[in-house]
Amino acid sequence: MRSSSSRRRTSHTPSRRAAAVALVGVSALLAAAVQSGAASAAPAGPAAGKFDPAHAAMKLSPSQRAELMRDADAAKADTARAIGLGAQEKLVVKDVVKDGDGTLHTRYERTYAGLPVLGGDLVVDTSKSGTPQKVVKATQAALKVASLTPAIAPAKAEKQALSVARAAGSSKTGADQAPRKVIWAASGKPVLAYETVVGGFQDDGTPNELHVITDAATGKELYRYQGVETGIGNTQYSGQVTLTTTQSGSTYTLNDGSRGGHKTYNLNRGTSGTGTLFSQSNDTWGNGTTSNAATAGADAHYGAAVTWDFYKNAFGRSGIRNDGKAAYSRVHYGNAYVNAFWDDGCFCMTYGDGSGNADPLTSLDVAGHEMSHGVTSNTAGLNYSGESGGLNEATSDIFGTGVEFYANNASDPGDYLIGEKIDINGDGTPLRYMDKPSKDGGSADSWYSGVGNLDVHYSSGVANHFFYLLSEGSGAKVIGGVSYNSPTSDGLPVTGIGRDKALQIWYRALTTKFTSTTNYAGARTGTLAAAGELYGTTSAEYKAVQDAWAAVAVGSRSGGGGGGGTSYENTTPVSIPDNGPAITSSITVSGRTGNAPSNLQVTVDITHTWRGDLVIDLVGPSGTSYRLKNFSSSDSADDVKATYTVNASSETANGTWKLKVQDQAAQDVGTLNSWKLTFP
Repeated sequence: MRSSSSRRRTSHTPSRRAAAVALVGVSALLAAAVQSGAASAAPAGPAAGKFDPAHAAMKLSPSQRAELMRDADAAKADTARAIGLGAQEKLVVKDVVKDGDGTLHTRYERTYAGLPVLGGDLVVDTSKSGTPQKVVKATQAALKVASLTPAIAPAKAEKQALSVARAAGSSKTGADQAPRKVIWAASGKPVLAYETVVGGFQDDGTPNELHVITDAATGKELYRYQGVETGIGNTQYSGQVTLTTTQSGSTYTLNDGSRGGHKTYNLNRGTSGTGTLFSQSNDTWGNGTTSNAATAGADAHYGAAVTWDFYKNAFGRSGIRNDGKAAYSRVHYGNAYVNAFWDDGCFCMTYGDGSGNADPLTSLDVAGHEMSHGVTSNTAGLNYSGESGGLNEATSDIFGTGVEFYANNASDPGDYLIGEKIDINGDGTPLRYMDKPSKDGGSADSWYSGVGNLDVHYSSGVANHFFYLLSEGSGAKVIGGVSYNSPTSDGLPVTGIGRDKALQIWYRALTTKFTSTTNYAGARTGTLAAAGELYGTTSAEYKAVQDAWAAVAVGSRSGGGGGGGTSYENTTPVSIPDNGPAITSSITVSGRTGNAPSNLQVTVDITHTWRGDLVIDLVGPSGTSYRLKNFSSSDSADDVKATYTVNASSETANGTWKLKVQDQAAQDVGTLNSWKLTFP
C-alpha cells in the first residue's frame, strides 16, 4: 500500500516471480496482456440456483495436495502432448484444485527450449477418468521463436532497466538479478527477451523490485512491472482479542503454531531483514496505542490469524500456498512509512506506521488485503500491470473485505470501505469505496477502453464495484450502519445474491479460471463459468453475474443488452490489416418499426496487440458515421471488448448497419472477432 503526495491507495506479484505488493500504488504501469479462451465446454452445472458441492473445490489436506502435485508432475509430459504443445515446450506444475466430482484443475507454467515462458501459464481441467476437458491459456499464440540467440548483449538490457529504475527513484548502479533469457509471450507474438530485476528503494521508501522485459533482438522495452506491490492482544483497531502465542519456559512469543507457525516480528523502524520476534514475559500484548510497540504486533498477528481462518473455513484453503505453512508479518517498517506490502521474496507481510508514526497500517482489512496478494501470486499470478493488475488489486480488496466481515469484530465491523481505520488521507476518509469507487477521487466506477492505463489501485475500481453490486445490488441502502448508494453504468438496477455467494464465485474463478494475463472481459468469462459450475447456468446467481458486469460496462445484461431487448450479431472474424485500409462488417436489421433508439448499444469484440491504433465507427443505414473510439498513441493495452451507447434516433431501425475499423499505425495487428447491435 504505497503512498503518493496527492492520494494514496492499497496492493501483489505476477506469476513466477519473487516480488512484493503494496497497499498504495507506485505508478501507472504498461499495458495488460492477452486473455485467452477455453478449448471446450465445461461439464454441466447444477440445478438452477442450487449450490452443487460436486462442482466446488474439495478441502484437501497438505499431504493430499502434495500427492496430486506429484501425480501431475509425473504425467506432465503426457499432458503436454494431449493439449497439443510443441516438442520444445514443457510444463511445470504450480497448483492443483480438486472438485467434489473428481474434476482436477491443474495450473502450469511453461518452458520453451529450457527457457521460462512469461505469459505461458495455463490451467488444464481433467475429468475423474483423466480426460482433458478444457484448457485456459494466458496466451493463445503458438510458441515458436525463430532464433534463441540474442542480437543484443545483456549489458544493454541491464542499462535500460537501470534507467527505468532511476526514474522511479532507485539509486542502484547495477541490477540485483543479471538479465536472464526468457520467452516473452504475454502480449502478441512470443519473442526471445531478457528479464532484468533492479532492487533498492523507490522514492517513498518502499522496497524496489522492478522487472524490465527487453526484446533480445531489437533492444526495445516490451514490458515492465513493479515486483513490490503495494495487505490476549490490546490492538489499536480491533479492541481486545485473543491471540495464539507460544510459551517456552517463562517467555511468550508471537508464534501461532495452530496456523502454520505464523510469526510476527518487530523491524523497529528498520527496512531490511526479518526483525526481532516479539517476545516478552507475559501473554498480554500491547496497550491499544502506539506508545507500546507490541500494539501493532498484536493487530498484525490477529489479522493474519483471522485471514488464515477465513480462507480455511470459507474455501478449504490451508494457508497462502495451500500447503499448511504460514507466511510471517513484520511491523514498524521504516520511519513514518505510509504503506503496507506483500513480498514474495520473503513470503511475508510488512506494515509501516503511517504518517507521524501515529496510524500503523495494521487494520484487519489491510492485513487481509496483503495476505490475499500472496494467495493471488500462488494461484492466478495476475500480472501487476494494466487490467490484470487492477484485477489483482481488486482481488485483495474483495478478500480483505471478506476477512473483515468474517471476523465479526465489534470494534471493526465489516463494511465495503477499504482502510477506513488507518486514516491514510489524514481526514478520516477511507482509502477506497467499493459501492462507488470514484468517491476516492481517482478510481474507475466502470470499464472503458483506457482503464488499463490507470494505476492498478484505481483500475481496480471496476472489479470492486462489480463485487459490491453482485453482493448487495444497486441503489441506496444501509448495511451495518454504513450508508451506500451504488450506481450502474447503464442506469438499470442490479439485484445482489449475497456476499458469501459472491466470494465463492470470485475464489473459484481466481483459482481455476484466471491466468496471469486475464483482463476484465476474461474476468467476466471466468466468473460466469464459476457461477455456472456452482449454481447452474440458468440460475439467478449466473444472471446476477451477467448483470453486475454489465452494470460496470463489461458485457451485456442477462436479457441481452440493457436488461432486455433484441440483439443482432455478426460473429464472422475479419482480419484488421496493419496500418491499412478500413475493414467493415455488416448486420442487417429487419422486422422493426420506426427509428432506432437513442440508446442503441454496440458491443465490440476485437483482439489487437495495441488497441490505441484503432479507430472504430458505426455506420447507420443512411450512411452516417458514429464515432465509437478514437485513435490514441498512448493506449498500449490489448484488445477492445466494450459496449458503446449511440444516439441513433435519426436512423431507421431496419436496414444494413456496418462496423468500420481501421488500424492507423504500424507494427500491431488484430482481428474483429464479432460485434452486436442491441435494441433495448
